[in-house]
Amino acid sequence: MAEEIQQSTQGQSFPLQDRVAIVTGSSRGIGKAIALHLASLGAKLVINYSSNSTKADDVVTQINSTFNSSPRAIAVKANISDPDQVKSLFDSAESAFQSPVNILVNCAGVLDGKYPSILNTTLEDFDRTFEVNARGAFICCKEGASRIKRGGGGRIICLTTSLAAAFRPGYGAYTASKAAVEAVVKILAKELKGTGITANCVAPGPIATEMFYDGKTEEMIKRVIDECPHGRLGQTEDVAPVVGFLAGDASEWVNGQIIRVNGGYI
Repeated sequence: MAEEIQQSTQGQSFPLQDRVAIVTGSSRGIGKAIALHLASLGAKLVINYSSNSTKADDVVTQINSTFNSSPRAIAVKANISDPDQVKSLFDSAESAFQSPVNILVNCAGVLDGKYPSILNTTLEDFDRTFEVNARGAFICCKEGASRIKRGGGGRIICLTTSLAAAFRPGYGAYTASKAAVEAVVKILAKELKGTGITANCVAPGPIATEMFYDGKTEEMIKRVIDECPHGRLGQTEDVAPVVGFLAGDASEWVNGQIIRVNGGYI
């Protein structure tokens, strides 16, 4: 991914030149890949994290070391389920880059690695899942709708899951939390009429990240791979370019959509 940034800086095309993007949950996994890809397209990045500052700082260094100009990425700690912290996240972006935010990508999320049935899902685990995945996304979308630059090029992109179209056992709370986000985004796209801001979801299938592997046996992983027409797990780099497209001007006519990026798995 670092090579992707380097190659892009040597070329001529920067479709997101100097646009400010916040990517929540971007210290690792899919969020990290998205942040690096948007940087390669010319965007200035806010790397949001909730606990691991070292990983977030590593992403910032990876982006800034590629450019000779002033810093193009900062790290900001924020719990997205707290509206005051989300407000501060946007404040930090505006202060650091002296510009309103153009792009919000909400990628932060949690998954219960016990994969319990609905019968065996505790209310504590249910509440935790909805707190981050649904409430957090709602707060980010709400703040984004208020703060993102209007008049064209504004983008809200929420990462959900292809499981919302599959309804597989063991993912009850997780699937429900992400389905809620998809409903919010489709309505938000209509409510943003006249602003020039689009709202869409990207719904990955199984992607080889820490969150995917958490709690899974070798048998479970093999079963997932066998069910995919491509015979492999998805990679974070399979998802990032789709988000990059939605973040750019070419996607203006794509609005209120759920794009399932899963290799045909679902």
